[in-house]
Amino acid sequence: PAAGVFTPAADLAPGFLLSPGTVLGRVGEQEVRSPFAGTLVGVLAVEGERVTTSQPIAWLRTA
Repeated sequence: PAAGVFTPAADLAPGFLLSPGTVLGRVGEQEVRSPFAGTLVGVLAVEGERVTTSQPIAWLRTA
């Protein structure tokens, strides 16, 4: 994602099944989406955290 302040999607929790394009959260006004199908293992960035470009924000396991 782009650099900015991260806000996680409200309905995500570990174990959540992801489809390609599932919204994981936002960085500023930009949506951050899952690039592939899989399972959310955990969110690495917390709400309000300033993140950098290409910083991992979630741990995903492929399906």
